[in-house]
Amino acid sequence: MSESTTLTQSITGERADLLEALAKQRHFLRSTTRDLTDEQAGLRTTASELCLGGLVKHVASVERHWVAFILEGPSAMPDFTKMTEEDWAARAAEFRMLPGETLAGVLRDYAEVARGTDELVASLPDLDADHALPSAPWHEPGMRWSARRVLLHIVAETAQHAGHADIIRESLDGSKSMG
Repeated sequence: MSESTTLTQSITGERADLLEALAKQRHFLRSTTRDLTDEQAGLRTTASELCLGGLVKHVASVERHWVAFILEGPSAMPDFTKMTEEDWAARAAEFRMLPGETLAGVLRDYAEVARGTDELVASLPDLDADHALPSAPWHEPGMRWSARRVLLHIVAETAQHAGHADIIRESLDGSKSMG
């Protein structure tokens, strides 16, 4: 039995629901990469710039940043209103498999991020604790998100990108993880 499974079995109520929703969407995302080579994981198969390995990298990065936000507040997140071209280029690299990156390494990093998030969900004293959102053109000034709202956002973000990944995988070789 994995450490994550043991952790989730000891949690009940709302936290168990959050952990189950996260686990389900993570499974859908990870399953789109099954039996792929590193080269296949880096291929663009649609009109978008997205590839499967890049999507997993992006979701791991987003989850890592939002967990840091829960713990530290907006200072843990980029100020998107002050990002330079280099900052935007680094962010765009999240969506690609870069030279030297492997699918196994990307999946391992994602598993570590997920484990940390699951531990936070289990141990966070108050899901109502909130912070002001970081500066970004898409955030309404003065908005605050609770830990609960951030976790729901992580579930939604993971689900959205799992859907993208399913389309990319189907375009790659006809395999589907959903539908």
